[in-house]
Amino acid sequence: MDDLSLSTLEPGKKTVDAAALEGLAARLRGATLRESDPSYDEARTIWNAMIDRRPGLIVRCAGAADVIDAVRFARDNGLLVSVRGGGHNIAGSAVCDGGLMIDLSPMKSVRVDAVGRRAWVEPGVTLAELDRETQAFELVVPTGINSTTGIAGLTLGGGFGWITRKFGLTIDSLLSADVVTADGQLVRASSGENPDLFWALRGGGGNFGVVTAFEFKLHPMKTEVLSGLVVHPFADAPQVLREYRAALEEAPDELTCWTVMRQAPPLPFLPAEWHGKEILVLAMCYCGDLQAGEAATRRLRSIGKPIADVVGPNPFTGWQQAFDPLLTPGARNYWKSHDFTALTDAALDVVVEAVRKLPGPECEIFVGHVGGAAGRVAAEATAFPQRSSHFVMNVHARWREPAMDRACIDWARGLYEAAKPHSAGTAYVNFMPEDESDRVEAAYGGNYRRLVEIKRRYDPNNLFRMNQNVRPKEGLRAA
Repeated sequence: MDDLSLSTLEPGKKTVDAAALEGLAARLRGATLRESDPSYDEARTIWNAMIDRRPGLIVRCAGAADVIDAVRFARDNGLLVSVRGGGHNIAGSAVCDGGLMIDLSPMKSVRVDAVGRRAWVEPGVTLAELDRETQAFELVVPTGINSTTGIAGLTLGGGFGWITRKFGLTIDSLLSADVVTADGQLVRASSGENPDLFWALRGGGGNFGVVTAFEFKLHPMKTEVLSGLVVHPFADAPQVLREYRAALEEAPDELTCWTVMRQAPPLPFLPAEWHGKEILVLAMCYCGDLQAGEAATRRLRSIGKPIADVVGPNPFTGWQQAFDPLLTPGARNYWKSHDFTALTDAALDVVVEAVRKLPGPECEIFVGHVGGAAGRVAAEATAFPQRSSHFVMNVHARWREPAMDRACIDWARGLYEAAKPHSAGTAYVNFMPEDESDRVEAAYGGNYRRLVEIKRRYDPNNLFRMNQNVRPKEGLRAA
């Protein structure tokens, strides 16, 4: 094994000698990868194809001991560090250039205590893998909407999806976490142990350490939900959106309905003449009794004159994967997002106008309906502050060719700026691209100062900076 030149926390390089590298590799149950290794490119490739960084060294961790060794190695050598869970984050913070990437994706254990309704989950687990284990016992953790997403990044940023209105955010079901902090120590964070760290982990992202295990409270839920799509011509969007907004005022917590506006993909239930044309989709899920769900969804399904209505009973695990074909890895992606306390007419008009200018067939805008149980938690109870924001808009620019970069990014930014006057001012950090570091303080609102104090305590030198960075003090750079 040869010496290796690696990027450091402060801009520059450090040569790490072969003996130190061999010593690290010998201590691991997992493996180290260099650029010359056959599996290096696979390990560094993540969901967003716009991110093409090359770590100097990758540590593929098999367990918590490997994470401890990797963190201590990075700390002792002053190395730039990134942490990969599922690799799904839009900003691409899982991968650094030239530094040390701590890869948690091999850590796949899920242990369910069906009687005590608890699950212990390692950070390499995806949402599909977690759902498979919990739904075997008619239990569930409220998570996101794309089954290939990693549980670690989703949880640390907050986590919302189809059953958030019933069961709260993902962090609202978090009972404890095992965390390797910047000093290389493994600590437990819960309401009774290191409660300040536990508070910060629930929405504060990867700023405070590397989580090696999550303990979740599980909720009873049947394996079948009432779910599906109601597809409308986009010409009807102004009226459909207003009626959608009104219908949600009486929606029970079991019902979630999101809107998606885009060009129609070639779905088998859509007439061929609609493929490639702009549509508005009401995507809904009712997670209670199916007969009650038919009554609860009736008003939404009676809006306008839809092209198709394919709402019906579905396995929850299948519904969780329904949008996966539209979110496969390998495309170029750029997102902009806003939180809204209400969908005003002016905000809806801005969105409708933007859909008329879609720059590509995979670009879309979705508006997620949240609130419910998630909105009944105090803003200061967790680091995640947006408890009064009942809607989240994600402007999802997605395309294949680099030549389309400017058009797609400009479209997303233009809509973001036009919608800003109607927004709540906060943001969901998991939806923030890498060029929004100046938005972090606003995203956390009144919780930001407390996050800074906790960052100073647990990571004073900002070792964990490849994230939507909470800086412990001025002068310490975010990557």
